[in-house]
Amino acid sequence: MQQIKLTEYSHGAGCGCKISPMLLEEILKDSSFETFYPELLVGNEHKDDAAAFDLGNGTSVLSTTDFFMPIVDDPFTFGRIAATNALSDIYAMGGTPLMAIAIFGWPIDKLSSEVAREVIEGGRAVCRESGIPLAGGHSIDSPEPIFGLAVTGLAENKNLMMNSGAKEDCFIFITKPIGIGILTTAQKQKKIEATELEAAIEAMVTLNKIGLVLAPLESVATMTDVTGFGLLGHLSEVCEASKISAKIYFDKVPLLPNVEKYRAMGCIAGGSRKNFLSYGNKISTMTQQQQEILCDPQTSGGLLIFVEKDGLNEFYKVAIEYGLTLEPIGETMSKGSYAVEVL
Repeated sequence: MQQIKLTEYSHGAGCGCKISPMLLEEILKDSSFETFYPELLVGNEHKDDAAAFDLGNGTSVLSTTDFFMPIVDDPFTFGRIAATNALSDIYAMGGTPLMAIAIFGWPIDKLSSEVAREVIEGGRAVCRESGIPLAGGHSIDSPEPIFGLAVTGLAENKNLMMNSGAKEDCFIFITKPIGIGILTTAQKQKKIEATELEAAIEAMVTLNKIGLVLAPLESVATMTDVTGFGLLGHLSEVCEASKISAKIYFDKVPLLPNVEKYRAMGCIAGGSRKNFLSYGNKISTMTQQQQEILCDPQTSGGLLIFVEKDGLNEFYKVAIEYGLTLEPIGETMSKGSYAVEVL
């Protein structure tokens, strides 16, 4: 197959393509929430990762979708990343994926069907890793390549992880290092060495399966995944929904290798500025470095986990079993002047 560079066929990359939080809020402001469906336990009220519909037997069906344009050049890897990212919403809610269907747009006059097949196969490989079928989908002829999944899952109601579930006096953890937007922007600008992108790719294709194991723990108040709105965007959503505030210790936030190198070279994703303009007024004063890293849009990022302090031993035990050595990046507190204080 002829070597192609998928990122040259799209104007944006990964979750950095998301509409900004501010514009999205404007689009949805006149939308009435589905309050007349009592079975809908989780809708769009608090910007949760997936919708949850109560089956009446103590469990709920979870439904989510996520799709975007290429964030890497290799078609198979793009498919893997997009699928991993879509499945993350189910794991972040404490659910088990059941099946997925593909969302696929392809510029048929620019890219071959062979390349398209590689993207789909990447998505199928991740579905197999999750133990679910890729059971169909829908495709269109589009100006740019697009791929993602709509995923159906199942969760026990008592274990549902919702943005409104955080509490005061919890430690905050993140399961993957951040900086993906900076590194993939460096790739798009043709500034990065291929080997220096490998750690980001490895993070993006790592499933957040640990969420399924963490959800039943009494010490875990809630979880959400960190994607296109950046660490501060998703953290502030949880704080607002839970009517609390949080503080983040910037020096404790894990970064992918070489993030600072490429940040200093000006490789800042367009979504980073859009993110800050959308929610910067909810965050305490930051340095330029803090802003560009904490607002950096992540694709297939880690889980942001809120853990009650008296249950840390149980949490650490599970993390170690999954090969994770974690330390708190912040903590929650009573509602203050800002949703999040950066220290």
